[in-house]
Amino acid sequence: MKRQFAATLTALSLASCAAQPGMQSANRAAPEVAQLSPDQAFADLGARYLDAMAQLSPVYATQLGDHRFDGQLPDITAAGRDHAHKVTQSFLAALKTIDPAQLTPDNQVDYALLKNQLEYSLWQDDVLQEWAWNPQYYNDTASYALYGLVARDFAPWPQRFVSIVERMEKLPAFLAESRRQIDVARVPKIYAETVSRQNAGIMEIVEAALLPEVEGSGVDRTRFDRALAGLKAAVAEHQKWIDEVLVPGAKGDFRLGAEKYDTKMRFALMSTMDRATLKSRAEKAFVDTRMEMESIARTLPGCDLPDQQAAIECGLQLTYAKRASRSTLEQTARETLADATAFAEAKQFVRMPDGKVQVITMPKFWQGNAVAYDDPPGPLERNLPNFYAVSPIPDDWSDEQADSFLREYNIYMLHDLSIHEGMPGHYLQLDHANQSKSVLRAVLSSGPFVEGWAVYAEGMMADEGYLGGMATMDGKLFRLTMLKMRLRSVTNTLLDIGIHTEGMSREDAMKLMMDGAFQQEREAAGKWVRANLSSVQLLSYFTGYAEHMALREEAKRRWGEGFTLRRYNDAVLSHGSPPVKYARALMFEEPIPAD
Repeated sequence: MKRQFAATLTALSLASCAAQPGMQSANRAAPEVAQLSPDQAFADLGARYLDAMAQLSPVYATQLGDHRFDGQLPDITAAGRDHAHKVTQSFLAALKTIDPAQLTPDNQVDYALLKNQLEYSLWQDDVLQEWAWNPQYYNDTASYALYGLVARDFAPWPQRFVSIVERMEKLPAFLAESRRQIDVARVPKIYAETVSRQNAGIMEIVEAALLPEVEGSGVDRTRFDRALAGLKAAVAEHQKWIDEVLVPGAKGDFRLGAEKYDTKMRFALMSTMDRATLKSRAEKAFVDTRMEMESIARTLPGCDLPDQQAAIECGLQLTYAKRASRSTLEQTARETLADATAFAEAKQFVRMPDGKVQVITMPKFWQGNAVAYDDPPGPLERNLPNFYAVSPIPDDWSDEQADSFLREYNIYMLHDLSIHEGMPGHYLQLDHANQSKSVLRAVLSSGPFVEGWAVYAEGMMADEGYLGGMATMDGKLFRLTMLKMRLRSVTNTLLDIGIHTEGMSREDAMKLMMDGAFQQEREAAGKWVRANLSSVQLLSYFTGYAEHMALREEAKRRWGEGFTLRRYNDAVLSHGSPPVKYARALMFEEPIPAD
C-alpha cells in the first residue's frame, strides 16, 4: 500500500492546521481572479493553494518537498482550526468564480480534484472532527516532523539540523496541546491502544536516526541537548497520559456509521457508485476469484479435491513451505524487488522509473497498521529515493505467531508484495506521477488510481510469465498467490463496508478473511486492527483495480491492432494519478466527466 501517513496528513492538511506568525492572511490566500483568463486564474489559484497548504501544514510541506517551513509545526488550537477553515472556504469561493467549461481538459481535471479536496476538508472539519478523537493524527505529525527531516538528504546536514532542533523545541508544546484537543471519551479504544504502542517511535527516530548523525557531524550540541532533554520529558509525559488517562477513558466507537461512511466514500473515491452497488460487485468478484483459484489448485499434485475450500487450501499449502525467517524478511523483500525490477526491465511493457528505490525497515511509529508501504519523494524533489518500507516481526510475538505471519508472507507472497509496493507497482507508478507537469495533480492524487494500479500490476506480471528469478518456482504457485492477493483486495471492500456500516463482529471478520480469503491468523488479526483504525481507504484496491481493467479492455477495443501493453501503460500513467474516469477522458480526448 501507499505510505500510511499520507492519507492522514493530506486529509487534515488545511482543515486542522493554521498559520504560523507572519503568514499571509486568508484574504491574501484567495486571489482576485476576474482580471485573468480562466486558465490563468486557475493556475494562479492552484499555486496559491499549494503555498497556503505549505504554510498551514509545515510537516506536510516537508513531505511534499517544500522546505520553507521545516522548522515549524502546525497550529492545532481551536483558533488555528478556525483560521484554516476560513482559508479553505475562501479558496472554495474563489474556485467557484472560475467556469470549468472554459478551462483546458487538464485544468478541468485539476479543477475537479481541487473542488473535491476543499469540500472534503470542510466536511472533515465540521462533521468528522478527527481532531477531537483521533490521537494518531497528532502522533503521526509529531513523528514525521522529525523523520521527514532525517530520512532523505534533501539539503546539507547543517541546514537540516537547524530545522530539526527547532521542531524538537516545539514538540513538547505540540504534544501538550494535542492532549487539550482530544475528547478522551470520544476516542475509540483501539486508537488509544495503538498510539500507546507507537508513541515511543518519536524517540526511536532521535536515537536510531538522529543521534548518530549528530555525534559524527561535529555540530554544536548545546541547543540540541537542551531540546533533546525537553523532548524526552515531553514524550514520557505524553506516554503517561496515554496509558493513565487516554486508554482507560477511551469509550468511542471506531465504526464510522452508514451516513458518514457514504459521504466519506463519495469524497475519497470520487465515484457515483453507491455502497450497495460496490458491495454487490465485490461479492461477485469474491466468487469469481475463488473459482479461478480453484481451477489452478486442482492442477497441482494431490489437490484435485471435490470441495473448493479444500482444493484451494491444498494448493496454498504448497506455497507456505517456502518462506523467509524472522531475521531475513527484509533482505528477502530486497531480493524479490530486484527480481521484479529485472523482469519488468527485460519485458519493456512500461517506461522504467527515473528515480531510485530503497528497501528500509518501517519506522516504529508507523508499525502496527500495515506490513509494508511505499513512500515516494515529494513531487517538489523528484531526485530523491523512493522508500519501500517493510515492517519487522515484533519481538514480543511468539514463535507460533511469527510462523503464522511467515506462512502468509512466504516467498511467493513476498514476490507479489514487492511487485505491488515496488516494481511495477507503487514505486513505478508514483515515479511516473511525479513527472506530471501539474504539481497540484501530484498532490491531490486518487487513492483508487494508485492502489488499483498496484493490484493491476500484480496480475500483469503473472500474465507476462513472471517466475521471480527462481528456477524452481512453479508459475502456477505464483499465480495462485497473486489471485489470493487479489482476493484480499476484494475482501478488503466487504470487510470495510461490513465493519463500518453493518456492525460486523471480529469473529465474522476473521472468518471472512481466514476461511473466505485464506489469510493466516496474524494477517487477518492485523487487518482487523487496520480496518478499525481507518475507513473507506480499504475500498481503493478493488474499485481501482476494476476501473483499471475496464479501461484497458476499452483501449483494446478502440485501438485494435494498434494496442500494445507498453502503449497502454505509458498512456494511462502519463496523466498522473487522477481518478481513472479522468485518465480515461484525457487518454481518449473525450469531455471531462461532470461530478
